[in-house]
Amino acid sequence: MATPKPDSNTFLGIELLDDQQAIERIFNHIDNGTTDLGDTVWHEPVEHYYSQERFDAEIALLKQMPVPFCPSAALEGVGSYVARKAAGTPLVVVRGRDGKVRAFINACRHRGMQVASGSGCSRAFVCPYHAWTYDLEGKLKGIRGQEAFPDLNLDDNGLVEVSAVEKGGIVYVMQEGQITSEMLANSLDYFTPEQKMFEQSELCDQANWKLLTETLLEGYHIKALHQNTFYPYGLDNVNLVETFGANSRVIFPFRRIEKLRDIPSSQRRIDGTVTSVYHLFPNASVAVLSKHTSLAILEPLSPSSSQWVVYRMINRQTEDHTISLEDAQRDAVFVNETGQDEDREAACAIQETVKTGANDHLTFGYFEKAIVNFHQHLSEYLAK
Repeated sequence: MATPKPDSNTFLGIELLDDQQAIERIFNHIDNGTTDLGDTVWHEPVEHYYSQERFDAEIALLKQMPVPFCPSAALEGVGSYVARKAAGTPLVVVRGRDGKVRAFINACRHRGMQVASGSGCSRAFVCPYHAWTYDLEGKLKGIRGQEAFPDLNLDDNGLVEVSAVEKGGIVYVMQEGQITSEMLANSLDYFTPEQKMFEQSELCDQANWKLLTETLLEGYHIKALHQNTFYPYGLDNVNLVETFGANSRVIFPFRRIEKLRDIPSSQRRIDGTVTSVYHLFPNASVAVLSKHTSLAILEPLSPSSSQWVVYRMINRQTEDHTISLEDAQRDAVFVNETGQDEDREAACAIQETVKTGANDHLTFGYFEKAIVNFHQHLSEYLAK
């Protein structure tokens, strides 16, 4: 799959390198022993990785922003739903009979029991506690023993709706206020309708969500941390880093990109020669690999623990390149075996040191431009 981009490399004011430009820039870095650099050194106070006050402010921010909840592919047909916590709130997102995606607080209006769990497909939501029934649009349709609630108006007691919008193959939710088009102006088209989801997983780490996010956004650590996993296939500290608003794209080249040198520039395609990681501010990322693309959402659980919610889709098929389910599954295994677990372990190890007094801040230099962009915007949003 080609990296997500419109026909032009300029889209809604966003300028990203096209395949040919990115390949040429990578070759220039390889030949000159350079990499993309930022221009700011950032010092992030260590207390921001364990402070309950800071954590509460970040959770409040996540509720006030449109954040990715799941890919559209997870809600393929009418009645398809996903129920999970987002920013600490149980939500259920469902595709209605009209094809529209809606999001609700996952709480029955009777006694607050969650009306759905996990994911699946249903014609209605029936509360497992007392069997109050809601349709796919959240309307209360039936109460068992309704004579016991003589003054209750069904129209006033539907599931509480929160804002949900689909764009570019991702469902965004916002718990406070309404999502506007301006809020998603920097959101690209990351998935196409024909891309099928083949896996969904969740796991928890004993690390602050920001520490885990930081592992995704720089290649300065590749040789040191991934000596025997990713480094034999990839390049150390050779990256392209582009920022667009609070979001960013970091391209990690594989050594096999060298095979493109003898191909005319106009015929070069970057597919399969790099991993592209898009950071969707604040707490999600899209990673485009050779055979599959993942959407990973980092849900903060506490100042020192986080949950990964990961969805994996088969990359887009082309006339001259088809990808099987088995190809995509092997690609996903390759990711875990070439360093992802090491990244997570590093973040957990850092979490154990933030309260020790060894550092009063963590330092991010010119090699860590995308991380600096992340912290700059997080600081600005929290200050508003």
